[in-house]
Amino acid sequence: GRMDDAIRHYQEAIRLTQLLAEHPAGNEPKTHALLALMLLNAARIPSRTDTEGNLLRLQEQDRSRWNHPMVARGMFHLAQSAAGNELSEYHLQAGIAACHCAARAYAATDWGHILEMYDRLVAFDDSPVVALNRAVAVAEVHGAQAGIEAVGAIRNLQSLESYYLLHAVLGEFESRLNHSLAAAIHFRKAIQLAEIKSEQAFLAKRLQACEEQSP
Repeated sequence: GRMDDAIRHYQEAIRLTQLLAEHPAGNEPKTHALLALMLLNAARIPSRTDTEGNLLRLQEQDRSRWNHPMVARGMFHLAQSAAGNELSEYHLQAGIAACHCAARAYAATDWGHILEMYDRLVAFDDSPVVALNRAVAVAEVHGAQAGIEAVGAIRNLQSLESYYLLHAVLGEFESRLNHSLAAAIHFRKAIQLAEIKSEQAFLAKRLQACEEQSP
């Protein structure tokens, strides 16, 4: 399935980056940071779906399904990447992934630290997608209303209009505020824009939960 393809792509990219890191020309902090990022992301792929292949929210994922040796390798390369004074966007993205990997449970996630790293990442990459990810961290630290405001403040927000995740994130924030009607509108829009069956099914489940909440 798509999950196996994703793992295969990652394995190939990891193999090439590992070769680069072992070569004198490529053995620099940034390469180790990129390798750490890939390893920490790939290690978590198995927990992103249930046994039927349905997508799971971060708080629903079974962290025991992570590839723990791969997490350990990722943490090792993250430590290697700290050599020298250079800070790259790979360092920050890998640092964010490491925060998720270090939390044994969703509730233990250090969102304050994640938000600090997003604040620094925005200086390297001020793309709307990074800003949207930052808004998710804002909501975890300061609440859903602050998350909605952070989305509203995204530069070039209109460029995300046809990106299903924008509407999924806003739906999530509105449903946390118990604004089930507003949430349902966002989830419907997200379903229209999502192209992959598993994403549509995931969003349909979120929409149904909103409709059950509505008076």
